Amino acid sequence: MIDSHCHLNLAPLGSNLTEVLRKAKQNGVKRIMVPGITPASWKVLSSFNSQPYCDILPIDTAIGLHPYFLPKERDEIPPLLKQFEEAVAGGVVNTKESLSVAEGALPNSQGFLAVAQGCDPEAQGCSSNAQGCPPVAQGCLSSAQGCLSSAKGCLSAIGETGLDGHIPVDMNVQKQVLHAHLDIADSFGLPVILHHRKSHHLLFEALKASAFEGRGVIHAFSGSTDVAKRYIDRGFCLGIGGTITYERAKKTKDTVTYLLRHHPESILLETDAPDMPMSGRQGQPNMPHYLTDVVAALSGLSEIEPNEIKTITSANYARLFKPFLF
Repeated sequence: MIDSHCHLNLAPLGSNLTEVLRKAKQNGVKRIMVPGITPASWKVLSSFNSQPYCDILPIDTAIGLHPYFLPKERDEIPPLLKQFEEAVAGGVVNTKESLSVAEGALPNSQGFLAVAQGCDPEAQGCSSNAQGCPPVAQGCLSSAQGCLSSAKGCLSAIGETGLDGHIPVDMNVQKQVLHAHLDIADSFGLPVILHHRKSHHLLFEALKASAFEGRGVIHAFSGSTDVAKRYIDRGFCLGIGGTITYERAKKTKDTVTYLLRHHPESILLETDAPDMPMSGRQGQPNMPHYLTDVVAALSGLSEIEPNEIKTITSANYARLFKPFLF
């Protein structure tokens, strides 16, 4: 199983990252996506694909500006967006232009597929470099050399970005920043990770206005079946996390039940650790190894066995974030 949204850089996870990753691996987590939320976080994320972390668990990264952390002064937005664009340009190797290079540079494309299917890539003969990190499982492409490298991580997505109707940041500023993210994601052929809170209608408006043609995931999805179907029709996956572990989340549970029956190919697992605690774990930091709680909740809403849910959602993740392997 894959945690498609986890803030490993935030406390208390970041201060004990080796142990957090080891415990996640012991509990069946095969891969983790870490979204960027501020310029300071981007710098931390750039170290996640190096030892000792890559020896424990593959980590994918994204660069974004979370609406919650945007400056309130409008004149601070243009230089921030310039910094964002430069950071993306410096970190992207999985671009539309590099896909053909990537396809010819995969000595063992089964390595990631094994991860996606919940298997042990080493047991499948996944090749390793001199540092002992499985390069395909790391998903790190060096487009300049046309080969795989785990010494440098690559961006797998743009985000976390989005619109939040519950914070004191001007919505027009949030829209300006979101549009910049959508434009650059389209330019580089990368999926987007979108945050929402009281803003589904605004996100649909923004996606239409931007003419965004790419794909992405709606992080921590909660909403009606109709809203879910509209996102799916636009090519988005839906990130399902701790919300469905709560008895009171009836509307979202009904929607997820529908998705499991009709659109299982659109579901991703996530924890949003260290935030969004699971039911029964309130008052303590969320952790990536608690992803099993989400799997159990999904299985309880359907007739799908937990292992099958892990396989389905991991394959969904691979199609969204690692399309050059298919």
